[in-house]
Amino acid sequence: MEISCDVVTVPARQGLEAVDILRRGPAEAVGPVLHDDGGGTLGFLVPPGTAAAWDMPGSTCTGTDGRGTPLAPEPPVEGSDWLLPPGEADLATDPAVLREALGEAARMIKAADSCR
Repeated sequence: MEISCDVVTVPARQGLEAVDILRRGPAEAVGPVLHDDGGGTLGFLVPPGTAAAWDMPGSTCTGTDGRGTPLAPEPPVEGSDWLLPPGEADLATDPAVLREALGEAARMIKAADSCR
């Protein structure tokens, strides 16, 4: 199966915090999430067109230009694997909800780091 989606990539620590935040919300709050084999980044699948307006510091959003992204069983990006595979999650994470979760995660990390 292929869907058309963009991918928001963030540092793993912030992404894992954001996944936890999103999973505390409604069940449909978080879509499929990729992690790279080195464990340095997470990639959130978001609706197509998100890349055109994405401006969240510390992250990037890559568009697929309508080419579609294969969803199962293999991850769509070489050298990655599913943290939350399709089927266990909605097809895409709402970009506004993701932006809020990433912002909250960044604030939590900053506060934790300042306590060291």
